[in-house]
Amino acid sequence: MSYKVPDQTRIGHVHLKVSDLERSLKFYRDLLGFSVMQHYGTSAVFISAGGYHHHIGLNTWHSKNAGPAPTNGVGLYHTAILYPTRKDLAEVLKRLLDAGHPITGFADHGVSEAIYLNDPDRNGVELYWDKPKEQWPLDANGKLEMITEALDVDNLLAELEK
Repeated sequence: MSYKVPDQTRIGHVHLKVSDLERSLKFYRDLLGFSVMQHYGTSAVFISAGGYHHHIGLNTWHSKNAGPAPTNGVGLYHTAILYPTRKDLAEVLKRLLDAGHPITGFADHGVSEAIYLNDPDRNGVELYWDKPKEQWPLDANGKLEMITEALDVDNLLAELEK
């Protein structure tokens, strides 16, 4: 196969089925800080960062009042939200901690530092920032070698004091 996706290709947005639109907005808009770009009737809303048309779509078209997303089964594992700086990641972590929102995990992946949690419908969410590329771990052959190690949460939160 000779086709290769162009280097400039990006994942444009994720669209999630949720059971309660307002409850999801309290998480994505009020807690994580996304802006509402457009309501689509009473059953969908599009939210973004920085004025983009939408990074996340939320809808109840097939899921209004449904139970939570299954933990064991096929489907979306998590939506990953990339923050521009380590300090931005620290700021959202503090907001989550202050709100008492449950965190399901923390990780240093060598290439990034990540916080894991669930939205109100138990859809997985990863909040992360990428380390500078020159810091990414490589094996002896120069190939990328991602890891999963403990994240120094106190060190991350210390970014807020700088």
